[in-house]
Amino acid sequence: MHVIIPAAGFGTRLRPHTWSKPKPLVSVAGKPILGHVLDSIAPLNPEHVVFVTGYLGDQIREYVEEQYDFPSSFVHQAEMKGQAHAIHLAADHVHGPVLIAFADTIFATDLSVLEMTDADGVIFVKEVDKPQAFGIVELDGVRITRIIEKPSHPPTNLAVAGVYYFSDSARLFTAIDTIMAANRQTKGEFYLTDAIQVMIDDGAYIEAATMDLWLDCGRPDTLLETNRTLLTRMNGHAATPIYQGSVIIPPVVIAPSARIERAVVGPYASVGENVVITDAIVRDVILNRDSEIANVMLMNSIVGVDTVVHGDFHSVNVGDSSEVNLGGASSDGTPMGAE
Repeated sequence: MHVIIPAAGFGTRLRPHTWSKPKPLVSVAGKPILGHVLDSIAPLNPEHVVFVTGYLGDQIREYVEEQYDFPSSFVHQAEMKGQAHAIHLAADHVHGPVLIAFADTIFATDLSVLEMTDADGVIFVKEVDKPQAFGIVELDGVRITRIIEKPSHPPTNLAVAGVYYFSDSARLFTAIDTIMAANRQTKGEFYLTDAIQVMIDDGAYIEAATMDLWLDCGRPDTLLETNRTLLTRMNGHAATPIYQGSVIIPPVVIAPSARIERAVVGPYASVGENVVITDAIVRDVILNRDSEIANVMLMNSIVGVDTVVHGDFHSVNVGDSSEVNLGGASSDGTPMGAE
């Protein structure tokens, strides 16, 4: 089976982290988002993987070639014309059955069902609370009869989860050619959902399969939520490391080269290579490699590569019936120092 990984977006909602790296290489739960995606498809033993890259795409090539040994190709999407356009660029490198997995969401599901299906395609779906933000499918049993991109009035809450299988990649590319030739765009882009609808209208039998886990990494808050979910799932698979004079509260993932002294780390802390944490309390954080954290309490935070975060703990001698605010807010909620 061939695999296409579209990975060309700018990741604007994750800035400033995506100024210096492409979004698929943003770290969560101890590895880049892309690493989690590739680990999920590894059981398929892909014959060939094509990465469609854009901004800072050389970093994706370097990461893949250093960490994975499957045959791969890299094509550049110079203009952001949408999902279908990105996949179209991989056509010269792909034949036969193809799996498409987007590089900005992490998933877990049983992909072995693809080896047993007789369908022309399988699209993995997940129930969501706000279907207006996603591609949505309508079903007749398990057969998909209609697929709509970000509808104003969604007919169902079954969202397309960014993982697609097609038994004949040539048929998919023909459908993409059809919508591009007709300049059929949705909100200014060529969407894969429109090409899939062309296939359905042409008689293709495409089934829906349920996604077990589907995690968003598009914004800082959802990246931290994904970090919490993954660390919780990983908690039973690794022993909690011990650092003399410090307290580690699982679930955490801590790189072996990290140095931790007189600190409380966790729960929900991802600590990268060569990170130094001293005299600090960190929880619900992603600390990227070579960062230095000292004399602070950090929560709900993402710290970039080679970054220094230093604070200043206080000592007090406070008498009875007193109120002390150290860099916080006064009793009426006004920030200290505000007029």
